Amino acid sequence: MPNDCNSSLPALARLGIERFNQGEYWLAHEALEDAWNEEPASIKELYRGILQAAVVYHHISQQNFRGAMKVYQRSQKWLNPLPDICQGVDIARLRADLDAAIAEVRRLGAENIAEFDLYPQIQLP
Repeated sequence: MPNDCNSSLPALARLGIERFNQGEYWLAHEALEDAWNEEPASIKELYRGILQAAVVYHHISQQNFRGAMKVYQRSQKWLNPLPDICQGVDIARLRADLDAAIAEVRRLGAENIAEFDLYPQIQLP
């Protein structure tokens, strides 16, 4: 678990979340991956968790049912250990939104995933 959740969100991570909020999930992934790669401390796992969520929504937006399910499972490894709030990001809300999104994807099924419309916003500090 990151031990510096009280620090400020760095610019690259903020950019990634801004892109996430604009529905630019792949670009969000790229910025968050850069933030993850540049950070030597354990807080980097926060950025990895958010970037995994971005990839889930990217797969959903591309109507890739299997990809969304696969990355959702992987995202739990990174998001679940995080505290509810880290660097001002409401991780509890992100987890809840992602769980609701996957429940809706399951309900819709691969054949109706194009009807998905539960794209959340991540509140920035």
